[in-house]
Amino acid sequence: MNYIEVNFRIKASDTAEINAEMVREILVAELGALNFESFVNTEDGLQAYVQEDDFNEEEVKELYILDNPDFSIEMEHQLIEQQNWNAEWESNFQAIEVDNKCIVRAPFHEKKDIEYDIVIEPKMSFGTGHHETTHQMIAQLLEMNVQDKRVLDMGCGTGILAILACMKGAKSICAIDIDEWAYENTIENVKKNDCAQIIVKQGGAELLRNSSYDVILANINRNILLNDMEAYAKTMSSGSQIAFSGFYTSDIPLIDEKARSLGMRLLRQSEKNNWVALVYQMG
Repeated sequence: MNYIEVNFRIKASDTAEINAEMVREILVAELGALNFESFVNTEDGLQAYVQEDDFNEEEVKELYILDNPDFSIEMEHQLIEQQNWNAEWESNFQAIEVDNKCIVRAPFHEKKDIEYDIVIEPKMSFGTGHHETTHQMIAQLLEMNVQDKRVLDMGCGTGILAILACMKGAKSICAIDIDEWAYENTIENVKKNDCAQIIVKQGGAELLRNSSYDVILANINRNILLNDMEAYAKTMSSGSQIAFSGFYTSDIPLIDEKARSLGMRLLRQSEKNNWVALVYQMG
């Protein structure tokens, strides 16, 4: 499965000042409605990723925000073909550490004396730990009790969260992602970290039928979370916990309203560079 990478460059007009972060938020909201899955802030704008089959250039050009007279947004896109990105990744990837408890590193990085040591080969999957959402989800998972519990990593990317749950003593873990790269990469990383109790599946929320989980980790974009949250809720029982991320602070009211309507109550939240993680408990 190939992806399209679209680069947006934001430029203010000569007579106006703009809030670049607000422009990015609006862009993300509009692009999310067009099935864009992942977003990366850049120095002068935003990079957005969508599956090649879902990309419609004309729809992107008709985004409402592109007509604002106070600024201009230049756009260019390129095809990101499925391939082994290890050479490029190895030249840029730096190990990350979360709360002095967990490190995410490549095989060529030196092993450190730390409680949770995760080794990954991310290739083209999202979720290396560098993005604010993955970093926050790792931090939230470090605070959660998953010992002997059934865990779901929904939208698993590289499998980092599933692997950390395994290292923390989860009884069983299911890692699911709709993307073929992520599915294959998670299998590779699961083997690399000796986590035999992790079952990896390719697909979406339809795979959750007749399932039951104590802890759910869902780091996915806002629209998918809103669409699939009811399916997640059906796998939960009283006391089950779910952690959400993959959206901006401005999206909290929508996520919170949906979660509460399904019987969840907010336990805690975190924010990092305007990205959010929310943890709820059922019942």
